[in-house]
Amino acid sequence: MKGKWAAGIPPRNFTWVVQDQLAMSERPGGFAPNHRRVRRQEEIIWLRNQGFTRVVSLLPSPHNLAAYDEESMAWSHFPLGPAGDARETLVDLYRQLDGWLHGGERLLVHQEELGDRVMGVTAGYLLWSGRLPGGPQAIAAIEQLVSRQLGPQGRDLVAQAVSLVAMGAPRASKDAGASGPGVDGAPSSS
Repeated sequence: MKGKWAAGIPPRNFTWVVQDQLAMSERPGGFAPNHRRVRRQEEIIWLRNQGFTRVVSLLPSPHNLAAYDEESMAWSHFPLGPAGDARETLVDLYRQLDGWLHGGERLLVHQEELGDRVMGVTAGYLLWSGRLPGGPQAIAAIEQLVSRQLGPQGRDLVAQAVSLVAMGAPRASKDAGASGPGVDGAPSSS
């Protein structure tokens, strides 16, 4: 690759949540009907060139994970289906995010598109981590960042995060960066 494409292109709907530390976007390469392998490669190159150290996929399927390996990008997979109780996954995910961020990693969280699920998960993390004091503030912050309203699925995820905090769900610990129930991939050293 030569010229301006050598630096790659940012993923669609790329949004910083915590400046220079945590971002969210749609899946690199686009969502299913519009997914393009070349665009995915260009977006992963851009992420690597911007200093991202890990991609966190919330897709229910393992799509893109092999592409991250091919581009030597570390990844973690926390499958999050379209509905249901996600509290167990959220606790594991939030503990890992906290550990990685405290360890100095730069993270991108994505699902198929930048919609209610990834927005709700991210708003829930802002609440769970203590960066914002409550659900309404987390929802308002995400809505302002993305310039769109959070729908019922996203609000449900924030409500689940509120219940985790109310139940005293375990927060980050010294081993928060260790591998948990999510699936992890690291760039191979070839």
